[in-house]
Amino acid sequence: MNKISCTIFFLLSFVIVSSQNIDFNILKQVNSNRNKALDPTFKAITNSAIPISIATPVVLYSIGIIQKDSLIKKKAVFVGETFLVSAFITLASKQIIKRERPYNRYLELDPVVFENSYSMPSGHTSSAFATATSLSLAYPKWYVIAPSFIWAGSVGYSRMHLGVHYPSDVLIGAFVGSGSAYLTHKVNQWLNKKPKMNTF
Repeated sequence: MNKISCTIFFLLSFVIVSSQNIDFNILKQVNSNRNKALDPTFKAITNSAIPISIATPVVLYSIGIIQKDSLIKKKAVFVGETFLVSAFITLASKQIIKRERPYNRYLELDPVVFENSYSMPSGHTSSAFATATSLSLAYPKWYVIAPSFIWAGSVGYSRMHLGVHYPSDVLIGAFVGSGSAYLTHKVNQWLNKKPKMNTF
């Protein structure tokens, strides 16, 4: 039994170390081989995540008020709820996992910006994917879905380009954001006691 336990322990340790190495190697390739002329562009993309995520439900709700359209207002509330759920899960996860930023551990990285919070999951990525997914659920049209996820994916990539997140941080952030949208969607369905929200 002890031999089996030791074998499992060493196998798990090997997998964790290997995963960490892969995580870092991908980040190093992206960050170290980046086109530095694009740094301002990716900083702008990164900085767009939170403002757009906040502005989207506000603008939608304002349009709903102006047009006196309760359907648009309901969609706006859904997008806003998703952002809040995603933000809560992200902040809670950061405090639980407490993963340090990659540039604090690997000095060979060349970060363009510095962050004061923990690394996993990526908050910018989770916010972007929460907005992209909730918008896509509210307006399931290709001209909404495509640009929304291109933007969200660009935000995720920008976090690695800037050297502030591991690929796994970005991947988990995308999962948290999209998952928050689907969770909020299902909760709204249950609260409305309908098989589908009329709007989505």
